[in-house]
Amino acid sequence: MKKAEFIQAVSEKAGLSKKDTQAVIDAALETITEALKEGKQVSFIGFGTFLTTKRAPRKAKVPGTDKIVDIPASVGVKFKVGKKLKEAVSS
Repeated sequence: MKKAEFIQAVSEKAGLSKKDTQAVIDAALETITEALKEGKQVSFIGFGTFLTTKRAPRKAKVPGTDKIVDIPASVGVKFKVGKKLKEAVSS
């Protein structure tokens, strides 16, 4: 499902205009992004949790060669699935 399809579906379920729905979804995604940038978790009970993880710097071998490259430290984003979502998808 693409963003436009998602906005259409939410708009119909919520009884809002597509323009208002898009504004709400954009604001929600921006808020989640800002919280993650600050190192905070964002949890929706039953749905899941967005969180950041720190990756240490490391060395890696390039496939097909013996060249070793340095991979710098980075921050990644993870999503832990909530119980209700997991049950809904697996049933």
